[in-house]
Amino acid sequence: MYTKELSVAHQTIINELKKEHLTSFEILKKTQNVSLILEIYNILDELNSMGILKTYVKQNMKYHYIA
Repeated sequence: MYTKELSVAHQTIINELKKEHLTSFEILKKTQNVSLILEIYNILDELNSMGILKTYVKQNMKYHYIA
């Protein structure tokens, strides 16, 4: 797993995904921070690259979860 210190935005998304598997849209709905909304897809890609985040497709919806 990646050991770089994560930003507050990264931690916010991780905390939501620890609770349940969510689609990108569901993550956006749970996020109240406008700057985070603008960064969300980049953050999801970064977390995936770090090996922290995994995804799967169910009924044509892409879900994210913490590995």
